Amino acid sequence: MTVSNMFVLGATGVNTGDIVFQLVVFMILLFLLRKYAFGPVMGIMKQREEHIANEIDSAEQQNEQAKKLVEEQRELLKQSRQEVQVMMENAKKSAEDKKEEIITAAREESERLKVAAKQEIEQQKEQAVAALREQVASLSVLIASKVIEKELSEQDQEKLIHEYIQEVGDVR
Repeated sequence: MTVSNMFVLGATGVNTGDIVFQLVVFMILLFLLRKYAFGPVMGIMKQREEHIANEIDSAEQQNEQAKKLVEEQRELLKQSRQEVQVMMENAKKSAEDKKEEIITAAREESERLKVAAKQEIEQQKEQAVAALREQVASLSVLIASKVIEKELSEQDQEKLIHEYIQEVGDVR
């Protein structure tokens, strides 16, 4: 085979030596890439995957904690509303009790004043009757002295009685 035949064969045929050489170089390159490039790259990818998984877990935990806090806040708000309701009911009840106490005290005071007023009226009445009796007695003595001083006719007696009644009426 001459060089010209080889050139023809190389141009139209397959050169197995080059293929084998390229295959060996490719295998060596693949081995080197696998040993020095793919290992560290895969390690970095694994670390990145773990980091992302950790971040997702952390976000889920924070989400759960936030849900728990929201639920706790709702429960606290509900309890606060119930406490406010109880306090308002207690305040209303206290106000009603105080109102009843004030009304009862006012009624008692009113009754006491009424009794005191009745007693005072009774005393005034008794004093007025006593004063009237004194006046009647003094008028009776006066009439008796006038009668004794002169003897009265029936007309004079009626006149004296009318004067007496008039005097008693003026005193009142």
